[in-house]
Amino acid sequence: MPKIEWLRKEFNYGYSSGNILSRFPNRVRRKEEYAIGGSYRRVFLNGLRPYLSSTSKVLEIGPGKGSWTRAILKHVRNGEVSTIDFQDATIWLKPEKYNCRLKCFVVNEYDYSCLEDNFYDIHWSFGVLCHNNQDAINKILLNLYKKIKPGGYAIHQYADWEKLEKYGWGKGTIPIEFKEKPDNEIWWPRNNQKTMVKIAKKTGWKIITPDIGIVKRDSIIVLKKEQYTNEKNIK
Repeated sequence: MPKIEWLRKEFNYGYSSGNILSRFPNRVRRKEEYAIGGSYRRVFLNGLRPYLSSTSKVLEIGPGKGSWTRAILKHVRNGEVSTIDFQDATIWLKPEKYNCRLKCFVVNEYDYSCLEDNFYDIHWSFGVLCHNNQDAINKILLNLYKKIKPGGYAIHQYADWEKLEKYGWGKGTIPIEFKEKPDNEIWWPRNNQKTMVKIAKKTGWKIITPDIGIVKRDSIIVLKKEQYTNEKNIK
């Protein structure tokens, strides 16, 4: 996995995919959608929006310049969004524009103590877990589990090497030489649905589906925090 310092430096410019809800994607979004084999608009409308209500409290990891954040804010007009990142996203997201409905937190490592426990309805990320190895994903899902309300959901895009193999490494814009390198030397560590399900179960989540099947290169998992859990057995 790329070290946190690498991730902090690599994305310090603020990543943007443009307006993901537009019916007519810009050049950057068109290129990214070709790489993943799917539509961001469809991911949002069919993969995330069904779990949102107008009053939802949403926690997003790695917002960058806020392509997904702004789309979420449009659909939770009486709710709120909190973002966590290694970068100070306020310079791009301008939370002052949203009348206290947007909060941006800067974190180090995987310490999320700045967030309130049992507070959020939805936990969302796109383009984040795909850059983390299995140990890091375990820490992320474990440490953020307690921040979600019982009955709440987590929805995450992640790297799926089995789907990538079928879709094509060149088409998916992932260097094929990564096959020969260990995870600590590449920015697209090994993962697949079986592994992701195992990690999610270990960290306490109930699996709704390992993949919503909307994009061809990656998987998007949907998890649920059950109403009653024994957190002593989660690790």
